[in-house]
Amino acid sequence: MAHEELSPLNITPGAIRFNTDSMKLEYFRIGMEGESTSSYAGIGTLAAGEWVQITTDTPDIQTGGTRGVFMGGYIQPAFTDDISYITIDTTGNAIDFGNLLANNGFNGQCGSKTRGVAAGGYTAPTRVNTIQYITIASTGNAQDFGDLTQARETQAGCSSSTRGLFGAGSTPTKVNTIDYITIASTGDAVDYGDLNKTLANPGACSSSTRGIWVGGETPTLSNSIDFVTISTLGNAADFGDLTQARRSLASCSNSIRGISGGGVAPGGVNTIDYISIATLGNAQDFGDMTSGRFNQAACSSSTRGVFGGGQFTNIIEYVQIMSTGNAIDFGDLTVVKGYVSGLSNGHGGLG
Repeated sequence: MAHEELSPLNITPGAIRFNTDSMKLEYFRIGMEGESTSSYAGIGTLAAGEWVQITTDTPDIQTGGTRGVFMGGYIQPAFTDDISYITIDTTGNAIDFGNLLANNGFNGQCGSKTRGVAAGGYTAPTRVNTIQYITIASTGNAQDFGDLTQARETQAGCSSSTRGLFGAGSTPTKVNTIDYITIASTGDAVDYGDLNKTLANPGACSSSTRGIWVGGETPTLSNSIDFVTISTLGNAADFGDLTQARRSLASCSNSIRGISGGGVAPGGVNTIDYISIATLGNAQDFGDMTSGRFNQAACSSSTRGVFGGGQFTNIIEYVQIMSTGNAIDFGDLTVVKGYVSGLSNGHGGLG
């Protein structure tokens, strides 16, 4: 006999059940798409809740460790369709993964435990609205996913295990747009809400509940940090400030901390900042990258944050997210390139 479906309003968050239809354990969490909604801290809307399957799947089962992926970028004198990957828990040089649908840079990226997604960007001679995806555990070329709500570049992406968000960018007019997708499906992005400012070239990271955008340019350099609750819809709220205003930085996270490295302030800087995602407040100094650079990519596991590439280098370096200190050499990308973006199947948005 199938389980009895109770009204979400009558279920305590954290409750566990055995679903006799799927033969899987599930837990109840706040926030879902559809059903009745209510206000949540003045930020968008929040539904009563949803049953989520409990899984023991990990990046180690899928790929032998958390895999970081670097997509697209600019290899002088042109943009590239190159995709490469690393195993974050080791050190060493990146390995060829496959190719994007076309030469592309300045895109926004996010990932689940299975899929990596790249959205928008610049494919000469135009900005594009294309969304494409890869299966992280395999190697191979990207496939078409759908389209953003508008063609734009220099946006930044973050995600939970189910939903990907892409915020900011240039059309070429700077925008405050946030779009979202359901990563496990394919289809066009849907409007989510707005950032606090029209913005280009920010960084982005997430926990399983919050999406964070940091820095950027308005066109003046910004030190602002915005956040949203990923499972809701609505406009971003103020989180705090970076230690210095800058653009073209790279951000990543585990489930507790977000870190942001490099950028233009106005010259290339080696600064690394960190925040505690569950709280509000200003960023604090973490340490330094091995060199001042910008337009690099970032990806992460539950323990390490990795920065790769930049204007113009093939350096990959890493930090231990829960410590503070300077970055350490990891290896090299397959080529020297900037305007590159990164994702992983083990970042903080996946719990």
